Amino acid sequence: MPEPAVAFLSNRKLHVRKNGATRLVESEFERTVRERAASIERRHSWKTQGRGANFMGGVWAAQPNRTNEVPVLLTGLTSGTDGALLYSMETDAVSGIFLLDAEGVETRLFHTADFRIRHAALHPDGATLAVTAFHKDMQSNIAVLPLHGTEFSELTEGDSFDQLPRWVPGVKRRIVFQSAGVGRDAAGRFAGLGPCTIQQLDADSGDLEEIASETGRDLLQPRQTEEGILYYIRKPYESRLPDASLLGSLKDAGLFPFRMARAVFQYFNIFSMMYTGKPLVTSRGAVQRRMDPRQLFIYGNLATAQMAQSQEDDTQGRVPSSWELVRRTGGQTEVVARSVLAFDLAADGSVLHSDGATITRLTPEGHSQRVLQAELIEQVVAL
Repeated sequence: MPEPAVAFLSNRKLHVRKNGATRLVESEFERTVRERAASIERRHSWKTQGRGANFMGGVWAAQPNRTNEVPVLLTGLTSGTDGALLYSMETDAVSGIFLLDAEGVETRLFHTADFRIRHAALHPDGATLAVTAFHKDMQSNIAVLPLHGTEFSELTEGDSFDQLPRWVPGVKRRIVFQSAGVGRDAAGRFAGLGPCTIQQLDADSGDLEEIASETGRDLLQPRQTEEGILYYIRKPYESRLPDASLLGSLKDAGLFPFRMARAVFQYFNIFSMMYTGKPLVTSRGAVQRRMDPRQLFIYGNLATAQMAQSQEDDTQGRVPSSWELVRRTGGQTEVVARSVLAFDLAADGSVLHSDGATITRLTPEGHSQRVLQAELIEQVVAL
């Protein structure tokens, strides 16, 4: 069977594969941000070199190249019309939505510094986007905006973590998305998330309906066909809220210094991975080869999928077999594939899915075909 065309995110970069050839797509926005950072670094290089560094007492000299490696994160990808791609990108200061046309020209459609905008999905009419708006209080809402324009409207509200919207094909303007309730402590601070359910929203009337939920499971990344067939990833729910007890409190008090030291190390380790793609510890063990921390806000509900893989077999699946791709027709559910981190539905009815290391095509007849292998595949889009 012919190989499908696919776009995917791998190692924080956008790739497109057509006719058996894979090419890396460079973002003009990312290049501009890095060039600006490098220019700033050159202007301030006197602080880290020669007499300037000595004059500054060695403070700046101890932090070389700290500005020119600005993290530019690609946080969402979807297909547009006429061979175009749409994706969301962000730095520590601003986030936006960009369009890459078939000629390779990148256009910034929307940007903001007030919140983080991610997971853009284009309506079949090609005129409206559904997105996730992440706010600073660990709350996120589903929003819509025109493809060309600045009118922005949030459709969901409340203390919930709504994300990854997808339009449902058909006459009605419906959106499916995953949603989890936010847990907070007595002081109102974020304490955790409840299990993810799948919600369906009528963008015109505002009617909201829960269409799928399972006890003890997270249901993620929903897609629904015009016929009403629902696809999603199902995984075990992991609560981050421990049971309260006197023994547990005494244990927490004794372990506090060690946990604090570990937290400080992990803080710098995350920044090292974001800036350089490498952890601070150079051990080649499986513990050091886990999911990139950025996955925490891209997929799932802040769950830590253990993407450890064997050193002897780099093609081994990166996510557990408990991460299942499920198809629901009416009241019946079936497991389509296991060890699935991301997936998409193609126009011919086939399913493209990835375990983080490979992309596989599953035809409507049930035939499986490996499309490609890459590192840290975060998202898959059928073209």
